[in-house]
Amino acid sequence: MAGHTRLLTAGVLAAGLALAATGPATAASRALPAGSTIPLGDGYMGVGYVQDAKQFTPDTRQVTAAAVTPDATWSPAGIDVSHYQGTINWSSVKSAGISFAYIKATEGTTYTDPQFSANYLHAYNAKVIRGAYHFAQPGSSSGGAQADYFAAHGGAWSKDNLTLPGMLDLEGGCYGLSTTSMRNWILAFYNEYKAKTTRDVVIYTSPSWWNTCTGSWSGMSAKSPLFVADWTSAANPTIPAGFPYATIWQYTNSGSVSGISGAVDRDRFNGGSARLLALANNT
Repeated sequence: MAGHTRLLTAGVLAAGLALAATGPATAASRALPAGSTIPLGDGYMGVGYVQDAKQFTPDTRQVTAAAVTPDATWSPAGIDVSHYQGTINWSSVKSAGISFAYIKATEGTTYTDPQFSANYLHAYNAKVIRGAYHFAQPGSSSGGAQADYFAAHGGAWSKDNLTLPGMLDLEGGCYGLSTTSMRNWILAFYNEYKAKTTRDVVIYTSPSWWNTCTGSWSGMSAKSPLFVADWTSAANPTIPAGFPYATIWQYTNSGSVSGISGAVDRDRFNGGSARLLALANNT
């Protein structure tokens, strides 16, 4: 994510301290949620990646040819964004070859990203297949309550060739929950989100976080597509124990795309354009 603000946010995670009020979030909204080291509103995909890798022991298994589908070429290019990217020219993003995007919508049960509405609409108008994501705060409220908030504030789904199922962003420590409690929290979020939207929520996480905070749980592998964070130049990502393969791969946090000022997370889809459209339309 772009520049100085993202570096400050990452510093909060490492130090476990609240920042002075900067950026779009108000001072009142920046209190630390229960069990969190990330001020409310400061979460984004990758904010906990480095610290989780330092704090937890990563899984070093690599995806193999036998574990992926035959058409797995990591071909369609994607990005994920939040208010940290500021105003985005989505027509330029599309022209730069970006096929899909995940856009931050919500966090906890009170926060909506201030750029979400603009990003979601303009990405749609530019014909970028996009989905919304929710930054989880498992220590502050139930999974069901956060799924309700997400579904009502941007996480809804429609079969229109341009809307991906919602995504749950899990990172930034275990929020004081045991592995059993974290599993129950995730399952409650999944069940409520599916009841509200009919779709299986996508799960974003890193091997370090999933292996530690869920105890390498395999209980979501048949339910949720995996969006794995593994910032590497390797040909394939490391996969969390409990999942056979990844559907989407966030391979860097320092990409560059026309239409976006500063760095942006870059993603790849495991399959091809037809499979990406099938994920969007649930076909």
